[in-house]
Amino acid sequence: MTYSLTTPLYYVNDKPHLGSTYTTIACDALARYQRLEGQEVIFITGVDEHGQKIQRTASEQGIAPQDHCDRITARYQEAWRQWGISNDRFVRTTAERHRPLVQAFFARCEASGDIRSGRQTGWYCVGCEEFKDEPANAKAPCCPTHQKPLEWRDEENLFFCLSNFQERIEKLIQQPEFIAPASRRKEIQNFVAGGLRDFSISRVNVSWGLPVPGHEGHTFYVWFDALLGYLTALLDDGGAIDLERLESVGWPADVQVIGKDILRFHAVYWPAMLMSAGLPVPKRVFGHGFLTREGQKMGKSLGNVLDPDVLLERCGHDAVRWYLLRDIQFGEDGDFQQQRFSDLVNNDLANTIGNLLNRTASMARKWFSDAVPPIEPEALADHPLKAQAETVMQTVHQSMPELRFQEACEAILGLAISANGFLNEQAPWSRMKQPGQETIVGADLYAVLECTRLVGLLLSPLVPDLSTRILAQLGFDAPPTRWKSELIWGKLRCGSALPEPQPVMARLELDGPL
Repeated sequence: MTYSLTTPLYYVNDKPHLGSTYTTIACDALARYQRLEGQEVIFITGVDEHGQKIQRTASEQGIAPQDHCDRITARYQEAWRQWGISNDRFVRTTAERHRPLVQAFFARCEASGDIRSGRQTGWYCVGCEEFKDEPANAKAPCCPTHQKPLEWRDEENLFFCLSNFQERIEKLIQQPEFIAPASRRKEIQNFVAGGLRDFSISRVNVSWGLPVPGHEGHTFYVWFDALLGYLTALLDDGGAIDLERLESVGWPADVQVIGKDILRFHAVYWPAMLMSAGLPVPKRVFGHGFLTREGQKMGKSLGNVLDPDVLLERCGHDAVRWYLLRDIQFGEDGDFQQQRFSDLVNNDLANTIGNLLNRTASMARKWFSDAVPPIEPEALADHPLKAQAETVMQTVHQSMPELRFQEACEAILGLAISANGFLNEQAPWSRMKQPGQETIVGADLYAVLECTRLVGLLLSPLVPDLSTRILAQLGFDAPPTRWKSELIWGKLRCGSALPEPQPVMARLELDGPL
């Protein structure tokens, strides 16, 4: 069965920032989890390359818009390669295959009677590519996001008749599973309750966009064009660009993950467009929060922007992925604090998990011929760590599909903490000095090693590189591609060789601000 998920299509006004990296890492964790569960995953990401902002940015640089897009898109592709992102498709809205899909989709909406012409007047933010709700007589209004003056627009546009979908959208957003997390649903319900207004889907005097068939001088408004990129990506399987094929190639998406600032587009405008075209709406739209730094909004003017390239170079995949997924409740706003970042990575990964594996493997090798100790079936079935291990596995299975990454991380860490506590209580280093205790010590070390195996497996979608190192330390050549036959208590094979222990996670030592 196909499981499809999408990140936003990132706007190529500049290179990837921490926010886009955060979203993509979260989607990557979900995609990896679903693959381990046996799903045929189509993980889509990509870039949104049209619009006035791109046209202006390219002009300021003295280059063609396509050249600008090629440069920034290459930065995104390279960034996701360096971060180890496992996307299956990468879509560009300047790709040749995208244009016929947009035209076919528009033709359906037009045939449905949901397109009209009219004048669009109002205050416009080029950075957001969005009309704002400021009154016409506002004095020098600014965009609250970009802190730049809004521009007054008065032009002939084509409109999508969103007002035709008032009742259908109201019914859709009442479904508890459609908008997540629940805290975002009320915001959209309030917006819809205020009455849906038709919105512009074309622009004049913006050449950097796809032309609207049958309407000379009009190009598609960047949002209309970009939203359709999700469909283009699914149809990029070697087959024809045919909207009738969508339901056989992974549409509707199981979840579309976006920042909360573009929730309205994805939870209201996008479903209405799909309804007009006679296509299913996504199963879920998940709007996550923003990241701040040390309690402050990040911005170039403040000089406090966290560069993901610097984070990756100085800290590595595992540290950043763990902090973002473990410390921030996905869906809510989060604050990046450097000291807490270091403390969590060092305490959780290097100390709790890394040292647990290292010292347990060292004792097993010392007392049981460099191998996993033996354990009797009765001791294995009744071991006190078994119940917690099974509870943790259940928690991960419940939390990961719901994008509750923090809950999954804390459960996995909790198993490692319990195993460490059990080891300290049993003190095998003391027991081995007493006659006749070898069987008990062997059973206890086996159980702790089995906990580390399960920890390693469960970490696979969250911190895949660390997971691979943990499992290698237990003698596994490669992590499994499916969980079903592996997430079972007692699968660690007695007598299997244990390699000489090596640190699986170096401590994070930051000698200055990131």
